[in-house]
This record gives sequence, C-alpha cells and structure tokens, in this order.
Amino acid sequence: MSRAPVFAVVGHPNKGKSSVVATLSQNDAIAIALEPGTTHQHQDYPLTVDGEVLYTLVDTPGFQRPRRVLDWLRAHSVSASDRPQTVRAFVNEHRHDSRFTDECELLEPIIDGAGIIYVVDGSVPYSDEHEAEMTILRWTGRPNLALINSIGPDDHSDTWQAALGQFFQVVRRFDAVRAPFEQHLGLLKAFGQLEPGWEAPLAKATHHLEQQRENRRHQAARLIAGAIEDMMTWRETRTLTPAMAAGTSDQGLANQLRDRWFKHQRQREQALRTDIEHLYQHWRLERREQDLEWQGDRDLFSEDTRKAWAVSRGYLATAGFGAGAVSGAGIDALTLGSSFGTGALLGGLVGAAGSYLYGDRLALAALNIGPLKNGIKTASFGPAQDSQFGYVVLGRAVDHWWRISTRNHAGREPLELDSADHHWLEGLDRHSRREIQRAFSRCRRRQGLDGAQRQKFIMAIEQAMAAYDNWRLNRR
Repeated sequence: MSRAPVFAVVGHPNKGKSSVVATLSQNDAIAIALEPGTTHQHQDYPLTVDGEVLYTLVDTPGFQRPRRVLDWLRAHSVSASDRPQTVRAFVNEHRHDSRFTDECELLEPIIDGAGIIYVVDGSVPYSDEHEAEMTILRWTGRPNLALINSIGPDDHSDTWQAALGQFFQVVRRFDAVRAPFEQHLGLLKAFGQLEPGWEAPLAKATHHLEQQRENRRHQAARLIAGAIEDMMTWRETRTLTPAMAAGTSDQGLANQLRDRWFKHQRQREQALRTDIEHLYQHWRLERREQDLEWQGDRDLFSEDTRKAWAVSRGYLATAGFGAGAVSGAGIDALTLGSSFGTGALLGGLVGAAGSYLYGDRLALAALNIGPLKNGIKTASFGPAQDSQFGYVVLGRAVDHWWRISTRNHAGREPLELDSADHHWLEGLDRHSRREIQRAFSRCRRRQGLDGAQRQKFIMAIEQAMAAYDNWRLNRR
C-alpha cells in the first residue's frame, strides 16, 4: 500500500504558508497572523476523508538566515551528487543551534521525504534575497512546486513566474483565501506528475475529495430540508386553567405565543447555520450577527428579508400554488400588523390567480384558543400559514450553504450574509418547483412529510442549490 504523500510548505516568513496549509488541509484552526514568526516548529496537518489520510501538509517556520546556511552547504559540498546528503548533514549538525532553529525545522520534513511547496507573495517585487532559499531547496533534490500567493493589491506575478521557473518543476498562482476547489485538485494532480510513487495515491485523493464534496452537498440539502419542515410545522402551545385564562387577554396570550414562536424559528435557523458550517469543517467561523439580526435589518422576520428572499407571483404560479391554498387562515388567523412593528414577514399569499397583494397585514400563523375541556383550555400559535415563509428560510439557507461550501479554510474575515435577488430561483426546473411547493403545503397543514415525500423534497432542494450555484457563477 502506497504511503500517503507529505508536503512541506516552506518560504519566507509571513508570505502565506499557513494560509496554504489551512486551505489544502481543510483546517481552520491553523494560526494565521500578520506578524512574521507565528510558526516556530513544523507541524503536521493530515487531510482525512472517511478515516483515511489522503495526504499531509507540514506547516514550517520561515527562513531566517538562508545565506548563512547556503554558505555552509557550499563549503561542505564536493559535487552536485552529494548535495542532498550535505543538507542532511547541516540539519544533523545544527539541530540544537539557536541560530538555525527555523532552518532545521523547515528542512527536517524535507530530508525525511516530503515534497516541497514553496510559497511567495506575488504582490511584492521579486528580489534576489529569495535565491538563497530556492537554492537550498533545490539542493535537497526533492520534488517541488512553487505557489505565487498574492497577499496585497499589487501584482508582480510575471516577474516571480520567470524567476521561480528556474528553480522549481511547477509554478502556479494560488490565492489561498479565494482559490476555488478545482484549483486545489489541480495542485494535487500536478504533484502526482512529479513523483511516480505519488501518482496513484494523489489520484485517489482527488477522487475522494470530489466524492466528499458531492456527499456534503447532499447532506446539506438534507439538513436544510429538515430545518424547513421543522420550522414550517412548528406550533407553540400553552395550556391554561380557568383562573389563568381569566387573567390573560387573548391579545396578551397571542403576544406570548408569537414571541415564543419567533424565538424558536430564530434558534432553529441558527442551529442549521452551525450544522452546515461544521459539515464543511468550519469550526471557528465568525458570523456578523446578533440574535440573527444580520447587518441590522436582515433578521429572519424583517421587512428587508421579505424583499430579498420572497418569490414572485410568476414563480408561485409555475409552482402550482393557487390563491385558495390557505383556506381557513383568513380572518381567524393572527395578523401581524402595525401593532407588531416591522415584524411583518412576507407579503400576501399569491397564487396563479394573483389576486392577493403584498402588504403589511399577513396571515403568518394562526392563533387558536380551544374550548374549556377537563378544567383547562389550550391555545396555540402556528404552524406557518404562508408558503413564502418557507421560501425565505430556503433562500437564506441556500445562500449560507453556498458561502460556506465555497469558503476556504484560510479565510479569517467574518462571514457576511448579504441579501440576494430572489430571481435566482427562476432557474429552477418546474418539477423541482412543484415538489418544494407541495412540501410547503403539507407543512402548512402540519401533516409533515413521509419518507418518499421527504426524499423528493431533499432532491428538489439539491436542484435549488445547483440553480443558486449557476446564478452566482453567471454574476461573476
């Protein structure tokens, strides 16, 4: 069985080495800082899929005294044939020498058989101070690849490309924070061509990563479907004795149940966010939010959210959603009007007939107060009576999924969930539209979904995710 390849990520301090390791190992726990010298010892970060290590990235300190090291190597080398042994001799002799601690730490995994990923910052001009580093790495005789990782706004990549091409077998431009998944696989395939023993394990690694990506998409769709079903069918209930009922007005009871219903929905959406992030191994991601009030006015129940994520009348018509789909909600439902501020969620229920206009007064969820029975009576708020509620949750969930699934693990900036135009869903096929609407209709009636219906719902959500992916691609 072939040993999983190991790659030592090396270079000058503060040039993005740790960012490259974080992205290629899918590990957001790796320390990434602006000040040089964050990494003091080499550390292994294996990428594991289904319990199998596909490859290992080694984060290393930066070169500190490369010219002195190169002077020593040249003084102790007789011919080109002994250069790898001379590098090994340097490490063995200076392992405990404080002057060369960083150089010994970064060279140790290489002399033990690791391939080399040399990282430079393409936003700064090329200078010959790097040639000592590159010469030392070439002396090791190990397979090597150079990455131009531009950190700043300037671009000197062409100069770097010409210089690096004289020292390294492969030179690639790679933005550790923004590079798409396909570029990750491209690097693995390139390395597979540099070392015969790596071709098979890296081909297997790319296959596993592609399969993992597909599995994660399916699992994300399942998580989204479960959250939507729970949120749309949720009902807050309270039982009251006659004394309690006498001391509580219908309006006061409505307010209590409504607030509890809103709180559950916000918490359930928050739980979905966390589940998706952990699915993609983003454990330390920072979201700009406070009680899900994203950027101030993008709470789940804000007017801004309704405008951003509600679907059009035309979409509802193609989904087969008639104007009479919510029979019974009408005047018996609790309306969220001006007395409840701007919490009005989503406009009117618009069907193929298209007679109900968007407005502030919305039959979002019904308040029901049952008759006195066995000395108590029961009041309930929910489930959601507006399918637009489901579309808002779906839109926000798919947008969040997309941002997480395309986010590299080197990213440290907070995740900002901006609004998107609702028209992205217009790219969804009619069959998937109808399956989603059927699921919403069953949830409104609090019937829930059986196994076959739930599977169709999940498949339709996967199609919605693909439609959103295509919409984002076309916006670039």
